[in-house]
Amino acid sequence: MCLFQSLLRTLMKLKKEELKQFQSQLSQYYPECTERQQEDHEALHVVEKMLETCGSERSLEITLQILRKMKQKDLADSLERDEQKKKLTRVQQTLKSDLKEKFERIFEGLVQQGHPTLLNEIYTELYITEGGGGGVNNEHEVRQIEATSKRQTTQETAVLCNDIFKPLPGQEKHIRTVLTKGIAGIGKTVSVQKFILDWAEGKANQDINLIFTLPFRDLNLKKEREFSLMQLLQHYFPQLKEIESVEHHEVKVVFIFDGLDECRLPLNFRKNKNCRDVTESASVDVLLTNLIKGNLLPSALLWITSRPAAANQIPPECVHQVTEVRGFNDPQKEEYFRKRIRDQNLASRIISHIKSSRSLYIMCHIPVFCWISATVLETLLGKADSGELPRTLTEMYTHFLLIQTNVKNQKYHGTNETNPKKISASDAEMILKLGKLAFLQLQKGNLIFYEEDLRESGIDVSEASVYSGVCTDIFKEESGLHQEKVYCFVHLSIQEFLAALFVFRSCVNENRNALRPEESKPKTDRMQLSELHRSAVDQALQSKNGHLDLFLRFLLGLSLDSTQTLLGDVLKQRGSRSESIEEKVQYIKRKIREESSAERTINLFHCLNELNDNSLVEEIQTSLTSGRLSDEELEPHQCSALAFVLLMSEEVLDEFGLKRCNTSAAGHQRLVPVVRNCRKANILSEFGICALGIEVGGGGGGTGGCELTAFPAQLGHAVIAHPIPVVPQCAGAGDVAHSAYCRGVGFDLAQPFPGPCTNSALF
Repeated sequence: MCLFQSLLRTLMKLKKEELKQFQSQLSQYYPECTERQQEDHEALHVVEKMLETCGSERSLEITLQILRKMKQKDLADSLERDEQKKKLTRVQQTLKSDLKEKFERIFEGLVQQGHPTLLNEIYTELYITEGGGGGVNNEHEVRQIEATSKRQTTQETAVLCNDIFKPLPGQEKHIRTVLTKGIAGIGKTVSVQKFILDWAEGKANQDINLIFTLPFRDLNLKKEREFSLMQLLQHYFPQLKEIESVEHHEVKVVFIFDGLDECRLPLNFRKNKNCRDVTESASVDVLLTNLIKGNLLPSALLWITSRPAAANQIPPECVHQVTEVRGFNDPQKEEYFRKRIRDQNLASRIISHIKSSRSLYIMCHIPVFCWISATVLETLLGKADSGELPRTLTEMYTHFLLIQTNVKNQKYHGTNETNPKKISASDAEMILKLGKLAFLQLQKGNLIFYEEDLRESGIDVSEASVYSGVCTDIFKEESGLHQEKVYCFVHLSIQEFLAALFVFRSCVNENRNALRPEESKPKTDRMQLSELHRSAVDQALQSKNGHLDLFLRFLLGLSLDSTQTLLGDVLKQRGSRSESIEEKVQYIKRKIREESSAERTINLFHCLNELNDNSLVEEIQTSLTSGRLSDEELEPHQCSALAFVLLMSEEVLDEFGLKRCNTSAAGHQRLVPVVRNCRKANILSEFGICALGIEVGGGGGGTGGCELTAFPAQLGHAVIAHPIPVVPQCAGAGDVAHSAYCRGVGFDLAQPFPGPCTNSALF
């Protein structure tokens, strides 16, 4: 309904004398809206003349003022509400249209011109759960995926992305702020994109009036400026200028802050001043902390996404629901490949190959890795002479880099080169410059970069634009909400691979240890790769958060002759070194024996896998198959091998018993990752309880829902000292003294393990 009709309908509700009074006040206070010596008490003529002389906005303002002077407050309020709703509807329609255009397409590789990838066509529902491990998990994110890949059990509550603000069954609490955690590339941003698109298309959450998505990477660029909240919103969403405020209690607003881990604002919740007025100017940091605390727009809903390590920047009292994006479960992996690959026979071959490598299959929990694998395997299997398909991460990423470089040359330079192994000198230079950027920013923990970061790596802005234009699948230049430039690699793992490639080449071509620049050799001496690898292994083991774990795997994998042959034009001197892989293998095995951290040790087994050495794993598998495991005293390194075998097995362990696992306290500590990923664990010694209590209770990962079972005689002070969820295993009626934290009933798994990692119970 237009303003003319609204004004007319309002004035027609006045009695005849009231309409005369309205016109009298109009003549007295706003003579410009009337003609002198003319009295026309028809509402139609009053409205027409007012609009003709004063315009729409002024006519509405005058009408409201006169009605309130006449004590017609209800009529004025009703008119004002109606007009606000109409403005809000117009703004909403414009916003929906803009957001639909922005989010209906998804970035996934080099899109063929005229054939964009539509989100609704490719989208596969992600596995999102309520809750998540408490505390900070100090593991590399890929290790977190490998460790939790089997926790997607029926005990967890799955949450659809469109239901993110809805209470779970049995909950009655109001949910204002949702914090969604998930590792890089797991699908947090795509979930946000799908939530927005479904709202914009009218498919879900139509009770929401306005959605504002404000990625932290864009807000970083405004850290030196001051805005009011309305000014900030109108800066990013100009269509909002039609309305004065979003503070009205009937307006349901959602703010989405994507990428807390990318935030470079201090977010000082304790010291920032309070701000409760949406028109008060303050720094962006102050606006954010007050919005999250509920001082600003307390009725608004907030959705914050973050990588796990950064999630604790938000005070727990400000968060009403925590969810975790687990990526694809096993059926969703297959669904993705079948949607992504139109040729279903080819899709089946790709799925079959991925399943044949447990490490690759586990990595496919990460949607970005599914895309990388699909890109590589679709290309290789489409050739008659595809050769040996990649089975390790290093091989997969090496092929991906070569394929994308080749695609770039075909697309932008019109080359007909079909051999992806051929890399020009200019391409090699570009890859190494990106590798240097990747390495320097990896050391700082940065996934996104701005112009100052590029300059530090020797890349000027024009070069970055060229690189992002021709290497879209590797390096991206993005325009923020207000056209500022932000740069990033497509995924953290690509950044880690390029960083490893840069460090490797610095050693073989420049005699330089980029990890320890002070150890660089003179030109006359040749640095041995073994020196580089030893320093890399040592640094990775010393890392508190495992940030070099995947980098180390890539660095070791690059030393294989097969990989160096593929990357010959980048590495140049592949044939000049005759160092033995065996030397590297023995050093890693020595570190496995010496290292006390269970998590770091598990990563060393992945490193051995990149070097194609599985001797320790095969040794423990032989013991498992023969049933001799319970008869042997296991050394700690053998317990690590057992943990690795069990974690990489296909099935979830229902129960894990240590009754027949003859080992020391150090050995028990090596088995902690298994305890975190089985449903029940049977602990049959006091030092076993203590060892597991320290590790499982003290780490950020928690028990992962595992029930720990022990005999009452062995609980005693050990359980009191290390209060983790322990279930006594009762020998009789007198032993049923459960502690407050005890839950359920455990089982004694006394049967020997019959086969290689196929049973759901051990010991």
